[in-house]
Amino acid sequence: MGSVTEVAWTVVDAPIGPLLVAGTQQGLVLVGFRAVPAYLERTLPALGRRLGAPVVEDAARLEPVTTQLAAYFAGTLRTFDVPLDWSLATGFARKVLRELASGVPYGSVVGYQDLADRVGERDAARAVGAAMGANPLPVIVPCHRVIESDGGIGGFGGGLEIKRQLLALEGVLPAPLF
Repeated sequence: MGSVTEVAWTVVDAPIGPLLVAGTQQGLVLVGFRAVPAYLERTLPALGRRLGAPVVEDAARLEPVTTQLAAYFAGTLRTFDVPLDWSLATGFARKVLRELASGVPYGSVVGYQDLADRVGERDAARAVGAAMGANPLPVIVPCHRVIESDGGIGGFGGGLEIKRQLLALEGVLPAPLF
């Protein structure tokens, strides 16, 4: 992986609220929920420091991602094919998130323990939960598809209401009545 020269970002208006999307020349590096001004004021400088690069607003550079997100929320896209920059995920979390991205398709779910088993870490169900909570690429890397072994919805960094909305969009849960 080469060094990051610049981080482009924009905000996408989505049915689940405004999303921050940020990318490097390697690919999409961050998706953030509730991208209101206070969140952007905290997150963008921290992102620049973490990646060691200037952060610039540039919707045009992120157009492939924003187009795919719009299609996903419209129900016409089931698989994202944008390049990903895994710089913000390391070690075990990166291993689990890569398995999630490639092995848990649209409209399906997986348990925390099942995901731990898939990456060869039998006793790591809690660590899988922590990796999901630290996912820098939610929606694209579908941590909303990870549920408890007993069928419970589990946790979600974006909040359970957003998790329910995403699972309903994918047909896993019934759509909310209101």
